[in-house]
Amino acid sequence: MLAKEYFVNLISYKQNLNKIQDLFYPIIMILRQEKEGNFNYRLQDKDVVIQTPEGEELLRIPASVFLSEAEDLLNAINSHDGSFAISRIESFMNRIYCHSLKAKSSDKTDIRIILHDRRTKMNSEMGFSIKSQLGGNSTLLNASKATNFNFKIEGGNFSDEDIARINSLNSKRNKVIERVNAIKNKGGVLVFDKVDNLTFRNNLIMLDGDLPVIISNLLLEQLNTGISTLKELAEKLTETNPLNYDVSQNSPFYVYKIKHLLTSTALGMMPAKAWNGQIDANGGYLVVKKDGEILCYHFYDRNRFEDYLFSNAYLERASTSRHEYASIIKETDGTLSFKLNFQVRLK
Repeated sequence: MLAKEYFVNLISYKQNLNKIQDLFYPIIMILRQEKEGNFNYRLQDKDVVIQTPEGEELLRIPASVFLSEAEDLLNAINSHDGSFAISRIESFMNRIYCHSLKAKSSDKTDIRIILHDRRTKMNSEMGFSIKSQLGGNSTLLNASKATNFNFKIEGGNFSDEDIARINSLNSKRNKVIERVNAIKNKGGVLVFDKVDNLTFRNNLIMLDGDLPVIISNLLLEQLNTGISTLKELAEKLTETNPLNYDVSQNSPFYVYKIKHLLTSTALGMMPAKAWNGQIDANGGYLVVKKDGEILCYHFYDRNRFEDYLFSNAYLERASTSRHEYASIIKETDGTLSFKLNFQVRLK
């Protein structure tokens, strides 16, 4: 459960959420930005001291009160579904100058912390993205129209009636698969055309010129096999080698490129925003487990951080009604298009 040490230290974990003994990062201060101003939180003896960036003390509360309130909040979250209000917790949050419940959607950083690195003996301000397991699985890459991948339908003979019939297939569980299978049954083949959104396309190409094609193959492989975890899908691509890489030396082309994509997405890159390659959440990830335990995947331990993302990421199908995909579109030149959507979640 939530314990005092979690305000003092961020503890590192392996990819399977097992604690790494004696590897932790002492917290010097937590920094918050609110509409009312900026506030710093630090532990002094047995108290939490809230102060301005200039050092003016605003409030001093026993750390035991924070722990009690955190336990109550955790219990409330675990006993409710959906959105709900807790007036007493809200009153406490207002008291400690905490009004914003989440960061802006355009910002990968949810919390800024000054950490002490015991290896370098230096204090550094780090931005972390927070992922919670208290509700549903958290999203790594959000679905939107920007994450649509366009495919051309080659082969087959599709009348307007055929197109209307396929587009009307509406299985609640497998609508996308049902429509793709109907296309295949008519002799059609999905051939990758482009990433619809120019910004997302450029972001991917900046990371790696082959990523658009690799992702398109991930999407098709998921449809063909039913596999959704990126680790297993990457293994499939390694076997089939759709880009014809020279694998004579067992170079992990697909695994490396997918890991690079996941890491860049986790720390800075967003589909609909032109990215300059700079990392926003330069600290890494904080993962809140269902029992309230807080795990740290620090970017300093990049290999471990990448392994965590790679081992826990999976593809999920987004809403077809919201993002306008999974329907056959007859283009002005007479060609037929079909879109698939790219969304990634973490287990």
